[in-house]
Amino acid sequence: MIRRRPLTGLLAAVTVSLTGSTVAALALPWFVWSTTGSATRMGVVAFAEATPYVLVKALGGPFVDRYGPRRISWVSDLASAAAMAAVPVLHALGVLSFGVLLGLVALIGAARGPGDTAKEVMVPEAARRGAVPLERATGLLGGVERLSGTLGPVAGGALVALAGEMAALGVNAALFVLGSLLVAGALPRGMGGAAPASDGGYLRRLGEGLALLRGDPLLLTLVVMLAVTNLLDAATMVLVPLWVYGAGHSPAALGTLLAVWSGAALAGSLLAAGVAHRLPRRVVFFAGFVLGSVPKYLVLLLDAPLWAVAGVFVVGGFGVGFVNPVIGAVMFERIPGPLLGRAQALGGALSFAGIPLGRLLGGAGAGLLGLAPVLALVGLVYAATIAVSGLRPEWRSMDRGQEREREKIPGVPAEIT
Repeated sequence: MIRRRPLTGLLAAVTVSLTGSTVAALALPWFVWSTTGSATRMGVVAFAEATPYVLVKALGGPFVDRYGPRRISWVSDLASAAAMAAVPVLHALGVLSFGVLLGLVALIGAARGPGDTAKEVMVPEAARRGAVPLERATGLLGGVERLSGTLGPVAGGALVALAGEMAALGVNAALFVLGSLLVAGALPRGMGGAAPASDGGYLRRLGEGLALLRGDPLLLTLVVMLAVTNLLDAATMVLVPLWVYGAGHSPAALGTLLAVWSGAALAGSLLAAGVAHRLPRRVVFFAGFVLGSVPKYLVLLLDAPLWAVAGVFVVGGFGVGFVNPVIGAVMFERIPGPLLGRAQALGGALSFAGIPLGRLLGGAGAGLLGLAPVLALVGLVYAATIAVSGLRPEWRSMDRGQEREREKIPGVPAEIT
């Protein structure tokens, strides 16, 4: 049990912080919609949080390596808590204008970016300390991410329905504080320290991470595909609340849909933690993407009853639960330890780069064209992305289950590769 403490403590911190984030992901859009009735403003608020999240995540990797992921994680969570707590406080004082709200959610996004990266890059170290296979560790990480996605919408929907959006955001701030305390106090001494110092300044360290991603065909292809699908998923996260609201359902119904999706994904992630290392990665990866995308858009377009939509979300969530453990294992295997912070941050940020635009386009598109045409367009582009990406030859190296061949990559020191 003591040997597993590093991974257990880290997963607990991830669970708490991500649960808070998912509570806010439900409460903030509902607050904007209920007070303004504007789908466009919903998209603008989501854009205001996601844009600094992606930018700071991309640029913050060298700082994670230099100062250590443990320190960056707990500082980022405290900063997120302070900005989140300011929203209900200023609202109670009657001074929360739309511009001030945008500024606060931008601060939250900027703080969350490096904090999320810091927790992610501690996973390989926690797995080594606990003698846990990497794919099992990434499967468990995916599992707690899905658990947070299950608890957060249920708690958020219930809090919004019973106590209002501001109470939900107050709980979110408290969870960020708890996540910071777990990272600071629950992890073993010495875990999450700074990487060995490297030659050159900030820009050189950042360039080394970028050179690694550009020089590895599989990582580059993976990042590009995820950038497109994450853009479409971000648009969907705006469209689903609009579908729920337009169908006459309550915030609790939205929470239920998100919870059954995440609950099924949790089951898929936990199963992946036990069996993924025995399965062909490429088949699992693409099958999960297909199950988690096309059926969801079809059932929403058909304006099916809530129970049918929930059923499709169960199937889709289960399939998606197998995807992230595969992605995590591939990334951790192919990125050398000294570059993990900057390369992981850049890869994650580039794959998230379309999220701000996706949220903005989802809200604006629904406001201009209507919900059904945008749902159809997003579903068609999603299906085309999976089909075209699947034809790329780089995916064959995913099934090797081995670390990247240590060829020399221009721009990356030979002693690192």
